[in-house]
Parts: sequence; C-alpha cells; structure tokens
Amino acid sequence: MTTTLPATPAAAAAPARLPRALARMLSLDDFEAAARRRLPRPIFGYVAGAAEDNQSLLANRQAFGRYAFQPRVLVNVSSRSQHTELFGRRYESPFGIAPMGISALSAYRGDIVLARAAREQGIPAILSGTALIPLEDVIREAPGTWFQAYLPGDPARIDALIARAARAGYETLVQTVDIPVSANRENNVRTGFSTPLKPSLRLAWDGLTRPRWLAGTFLRTLLNHGMPHFENSFATRGAPIVSASVLRDFSARDHLNWEHVARIRRQWPGTLIIKGILHPDDARLAREHGADGVIVSNHGGRQLDGAISPLRALPGVVAAAGAMPVMMDSGVRRGGDVLKALALGARFVFVGRPFNYAAAVGGQAGVSHAIGLLRAEVDRNMAMLGVNGLAELGTELLAPA
Repeated sequence: MTTTLPATPAAAAAPARLPRALARMLSLDDFEAAARRRLPRPIFGYVAGAAEDNQSLLANRQAFGRYAFQPRVLVNVSSRSQHTELFGRRYESPFGIAPMGISALSAYRGDIVLARAAREQGIPAILSGTALIPLEDVIREAPGTWFQAYLPGDPARIDALIARAARAGYETLVQTVDIPVSANRENNVRTGFSTPLKPSLRLAWDGLTRPRWLAGTFLRTLLNHGMPHFENSFATRGAPIVSASVLRDFSARDHLNWEHVARIRRQWPGTLIIKGILHPDDARLAREHGADGVIVSNHGGRQLDGAISPLRALPGVVAAAGAMPVMMDSGVRRGGDVLKALALGARFVFVGRPFNYAAAVGGQAGVSHAIGLLRAEVDRNMAMLGVNGLAELGTELLAPA
C-alpha cells in the first residue's frame, strides 16, 4: 500500500509573497553566501567544512560536470510529474533533506524547522543522531521524519537506542556506517569550532558581531531550553555541547561490523537503510544482511578525504544492489544534479548543507523556499529533457561531458 504525505493548507495554497531577504535567493548557492553573513564564523565553518584538503568536497561537485545532458525534443511534456514512490510512500519530489548535526546552532530549533518544512512540502527529512533536539520532539512536530543513528559497537546501547526510536514512532532508521573514527576536520579548528565547543574571546566576538544570530538563535535557545545537549546519541540524554565528555560519547564506533547490522535488522520493525556505502561489495552485504535500501555517500566530504564521489560510485553500487533501492547524497546543488543521479540509477537523492543555510537565513520559510527552488529546477529540466516521469530517466539521456 502506498502512503502519501498529506498536503497541508500552507503547501496547497498559492505561494505567499516572499520576504525581501528570501526573494533575493534564486538558487541553493545563494543561501550559502547569505548564511556566511548571518552565522558566526565557527558555526558557518562547521557546516561548510570538510576533511583535510577538501579533495572529496570539491570532487563531489565536479563529478556532476562529467556528464552532459542529451535531450529529446518535440515531446509532449505537458503531463510531466516528479512524484515518486519510495518504501511504500509517495513523495512530491525525488529529493529530501539529509541529516545534519547540531542544526539547532544554525537556526532556532533547526531540526524541527527542517523537518516541518519537509513534511509541508511532501518530502522526507532525516533527523541526525547528533541533533540537539530530542528525537521525540521532532517526530511529534513532523510525523514521517526518518531517524539517522551513529551506533556504537555496543549491543546494549544499540538495543536501547533502537527501542527508543521505535517507541517514538519512527518508521525509517538510517544507520550511518562511515564513521569508525572521527575525521581530521582541521578546517573546523581553523575557523574556531571545536568539539566540545570551548568558550573563548574569539567565539564571543564572533557572536557579538552577528546580533541576529546571537539573539534569535543562541540566547533564545538558552532562555527557553537551557544549554544544548546531544540528545540522540544514546537512549538517554547525552552531554552538553561544552562538556569534555562529548568526545567520549562519540567514541567506540570502530567496533561496529556487519554482525551488528544483522542484530539491528532482527530488532528494527521498520525500514532499515545503510548510509555511507561507496563500494559495490558493501551494497551486496547490506542486501544480504536485510537492509531495505542504501544511501551512497561520502558524508559530504567530511570523513575520508580523497574518497570517491558518490555520483561516480553510483553505477557500480546500483548494479550490485539488485532490486534494493539505492539513494545518494553529497554535492547535489541543482535540479540537473538530481536528474543526473536518477539517470544513473538512484531512486532518490538527499541534500544537506543548502537546507541548513536556508534555515539559518529564513527559518522554516527559508527551507520551504529552497525546496521550491530545487523542485522548480527539476520540473524545468524534465521538460527540456523531454520526459514526463522520473521512470523515463536513463543513461541514454547522458553523454560524457
């Protein structure tokens, strides 16, 4: 049975006039420039940063330039639709919001902002395991949200967190598997961000010079909710973001292996997705261990620098996955990127940083506007490619650039 996300009155109504700040946002990249002006340097640096020399970060974008479209013309595309079905649910577009940690430092109640906007626009959002808002609060505000977990190689802790997510009402669990150890994110350090977050004169100055963020996000959070904690790393509340124990809480993931995946599959009653796949053999193992789908991802270039871009890895993973749905993230910025990924075999794509920037710039309205921009690009490109439905996309519409 197919479930359709209900359209809310806000989504169904004619679009309201955009605030001036959002009207100037014409593409996803525009939000990045605006967020750089809005956010303190350490917070922006954390979101924008990647590992070591940024080789993977840059390669993720460059990979899309390896393909050119080869469109068909004089095709009646007046009935085109970008609706898609995934795991028995119908979505309005073939893209969703990727999980992003500590989003509540970019925008007030950022994880809820992202999830609400996604639900209203009929696309999925994935809540990060390093969110600063309890998973129960997020799904209460936005039913249908997916939950992404960074699971340690500790069966007792795994069991408890899975049970908590199931009790809260999550139906889709995304297990991220590409963080056996913490990455070398020296770029974060250069911009003044650290884990744990350490108060300093530089951090204070960066906050004071961004008064809208200071009053509207940080001080508002402290006043209404207290010091932010990592809420979803385990079954119980994690450490505050300024605590030295944060590092301890994020260790012990180098024990995780496929036996743990099998254990999770036996216990998790809903959809199980493995995120962080880049090798075809791992796609086969995911299928053999009961995963319902995989997300091809190099963590947005934030883990192993020099790792293959997900778009380049995609065809091999799709071939190994069989009938199991393959999704991807990392580097998607345009509607054309979405369609290139789908033409190479992805069933769905996820977008991260641009939606975080949109939340920082315009809150929920900003995220909705960003979704609308990407959706409009997908629609226009479908028309110019000569396709009415996503199932018509294939490698015959691509050529080497």
